[in-house]
Amino acid sequence: MHQYEPQTVALKVDVDTYCGTRDGIPNLLQLLEAFGVRATFYFSLGPDNSGKAVRRLLHKGFLAKMLRTKAPAMYGLKTMLYGTLLPAPMIGKELGEVIRSVRDAGHETGIHCWDHVEWHDHLHRLSRQEVEADLGRAFAGFEEIFGSPAATCAAPGWTVSAASFEVQDSLGLAYCSDTRGEFPFYPVFNGKRFQTLQVPSTWPTMDELIGENGITAATVNDIYLRRLRSGLNVHTIHAELEGKALTHAFKDLLTRLTGRGVRFLTLREAATEYGAEAPDCSVEMAYLPGRAMPVALQRPAL
Repeated sequence: MHQYEPQTVALKVDVDTYCGTRDGIPNLLQLLEAFGVRATFYFSLGPDNSGKAVRRLLHKGFLAKMLRTKAPAMYGLKTMLYGTLLPAPMIGKELGEVIRSVRDAGHETGIHCWDHVEWHDHLHRLSRQEVEADLGRAFAGFEEIFGSPAATCAAPGWTVSAASFEVQDSLGLAYCSDTRGEFPFYPVFNGKRFQTLQVPSTWPTMDELIGENGITAATVNDIYLRRLRSGLNVHTIHAELEGKALTHAFKDLLTRLTGRGVRFLTLREAATEYGAEAPDCSVEMAYLPGRAMPVALQRPAL
């Protein structure tokens, strides 16, 4: 335990889509460079099947979330048709140069997934062998782009299973960021303890907050400043949102955080600094306000 814990923020950037990769990444790199901040980027590397997310209309609250966040305007019409009326573009194959530019700009890089929609919507049905094959494709794509293996991954939609934890352990990763919680920990899921450190996201995402309780893009950062605490804060942003439609709001957040003298770390640095005495904590798939589907939640230490 630190005698004095400064206010520290680790920025986790999820890159879910083709357009988020192509358009959102360059915008974020420019903005982060202006503030001298390094972040950890997680890439979707296979097909962009975003249009297939329409199946989530069967989940209570999904349509309401799409309307509340103005998703068609945020993500763009083409993205919302990929994999259905439009063919799914292969993100890693077509945009490898953009993805490499993140490393070249000094940021940490990792794997989000192969197919974002497939993992988010169907992981609970996948066997260990199917999860292994899915992550195997993503790891092969990552190594083809960067020339070295990935050391970290972060599950789409904070969606986990016993099989996903098992496969991560088999890969010998430095840490993962698949969960929502309060501090780094080792996950216990379905009664089994796994060996890969989790660095959970501690703040809600902008799309979870905007449109709820009168919160707008102009006021959302007031929530984050109120949640800022001593020690580690992990904030997940999205290339499709903070890198595009919500860039102004994200710039305002960086301005206010730097004005507070906040210290920024990559997730790997956060795992090293804050993970040394990490406890075991159970993980449960459960609902959070602002999300239509369950996420992996850290529960109290065992």
